[in-house]
Amino acid sequence: MKKKLAMFSLAMLLLAACSSNNAGEKKKYHEGQNMEAAESVYKQNCASCHGNNLEGGTGPSLEKIGSKYSEKEIMSVILRGRNGMPAGILTGGDARLVAEWLKKEHK
Repeated sequence: MKKKLAMFSLAMLLLAACSSNNAGEKKKYHEGQNMEAAESVYKQNCASCHGNNLEGGTGPSLEKIGSKYSEKEIMSVILRGRNGMPAGILTGGDARLVAEWLKKEHK
C-alpha cells in the first residue's frame, strides 16, 4: 500500500511539474505552423489598407516592417493604433499572431 501511495505521489508530482512549465508560456509563431493563420487574419483585417502583399495603399507598406520595429513595437501599433490607423482592429491572439508573423517573415 505504501509503495502504491509513493508511486501515485511521484506521478502527481511529475504531472504538476510538467504542466507548470507550460502554464505561462506564450504561444509562439513557428515557421510554417501559424503562417497560414496569420496571413488569413492579415488579409481579412489589414490588407484593405496595407495591401494584399504588404505593399501599402491607404496605410503604409509593411514589406520590411520586421527590420524596422521589434515584435513588441509592432504589437503596440496593432493594439493602440498610430497616425491614421485606428486601435483595436486586432486584439488578443490575433494581434500577437500577426505581430510575430510580421516581425519574423517581413524583414
